[in-house]
Amino acid sequence: MKWTIYLLTLVSLVSCTEIKTKKNSHITPVSFIEEVPTLDGRPIENFWNLLEWHPIDQNWIGGPFDHDDFNGKYKIAWNRDGLYLLLEIVDDTLYKKSKDPLKLWWNDDCVIVYLDEDNSGGLHQFNHNAFTYHVALDGNVADLGNDKNPKLYNDHIKSVHETEDKTTYWEMFIKVYPDTFLDDSEIKPVVLTKNKKLGFALAYADNDTSTERENLIGSVFISGENKNNGWIDASVFGTLELVE
Repeated sequence: MKWTIYLLTLVSLVSCTEIKTKKNSHITPVSFIEEVPTLDGRPIENFWNLLEWHPIDQNWIGGPFDHDDFNGKYKIAWNRDGLYLLLEIVDDTLYKKSKDPLKLWWNDDCVIVYLDEDNSGGLHQFNHNAFTYHVALDGNVADLGNDKNPKLYNDHIKSVHETEDKTTYWEMFIKVYPDTFLDDSEIKPVVLTKNKKLGFALAYADNDTSTERENLIGSVFISGENKNNGWIDASVFGTLELVE
C-alpha cells in the first residue's frame, strides 16, 4: 500500500513538472550590439550585415502560398535597453482595412511579436505573463489588456518600415516588460543582461484584400493541429539567449 501511494505521488510530481515545462525547445542566440540603429526602415548599419538571418516560414493558419505571395526572415540583436529587430518581408500586397487600431487588427497585414520576459511559458491571454504585440502598418501596437479589452502599447515597440517593389524592411526597437506589468502602471522595462533567456516568436499576418487574414506565418515550429496558440499560451514560444 505504501509503495502504491509513493508511486502515485511520484507520477503526480512528474506530471506537474511536465505541465510547467516549455513545449518548444528551440533556442536562438542573440548578439549584443553597442551601436544603436536608426529606426528608418533602411538597414544600412554595418552590424546588421554581421548578423544571421532567421526564417519566418511556418504556416500556422491558412492554405499553401507561393514564394511570390510571401516570404520572410528576420535578424535580432540586444543591448541593455531592449531588443532590436530587422525583418525582410516579401509580400505582393500590403493590406490595411480597419481604420480603428483596436478593431479586427489581426486581419490586417501586420507583424506579431510574441514576448515572454522570464521565458516561463504558460497562459497569458488576459494577463501580461507574456505579450502578443500586433504591430500594424501604421505603427500602432495592439494586444489584449489585463481587463480583457484591447489596448495600444505604442510605448513598448517603436517601428518604421520602408517598401520598395514587393519587399518591405521593418526596423523595431522593443522594450521588455516583466510579467508583473499591469496596464496604467508605472512598472519600467527590465534591463537586459548577458545569458538572460526570453520566450520569443514572430509571425506575419498576410491578407491580400480578403475579409479575414489568409495566412499567419510564424518563426517557430508548433506541433499539433492548433498552431495559432501563441496568443494564449507562451509555452509554444521559442527561446532567445542573450550573448555577447
